Amino acid sequence: MLQQIKPLVNNHKLLNHFNDYLDSLIDNQHKILEQTDSDVLVYRSQGAVAILKRLKLLREEVNGEEKKG
Repeated sequence: MLQQIKPLVNNHKLLNHFNDYLDSLIDNQHKILEQTDSDVLVYRSQGAVAILKRLKLLREEVNGEEKKG
């Protein structure tokens, strides 16, 4: 399955734009964390940030799978 997204992660220009988009989503979640007083929103935002940061490691995961296989 990871082979299908290999063109995305190995195209540096495309990957940079994708990472910039992820960074903007992370910034939005940080604003929510700063402004909310709801525990539920804090937990949701923390989870969202964790997943978005993991997506930023997508290239390593895709190319790492190739080396293992």
